[in-house]
Amino acid sequence: MGEELFEVPIEAAIDLHAFLPADVRDVAREYLIAAHERGLTEVRLIHGRGRGVQRALIQQMLATLDFVHGWRDDAHLGATIVIFR
Repeated sequence: MGEELFEVPIEAAIDLHAFLPADVRDVAREYLIAAHERGLTEVRLIHGRGRGVQRALIQQMLATLDFVHGWRDDAHLGATIVIFR
């Protein structure tokens, strides 16, 4: 049986809870690339509050993307707000 593929809408936020933890980093990276290409200047990655594992993985990945100007925590919502160059 093959993988089920589906298209994620490129909007101002994405809730990463819908994806397997092992896929979150890659999904977030592809979403960020698409959002940047569509001209968005800021997006919210909703990863949850928990123990901070997904947050740390996301923020490590953000540091590798040259089109990311910076990011900040939205701890109340368990999200990272990403600002593009």
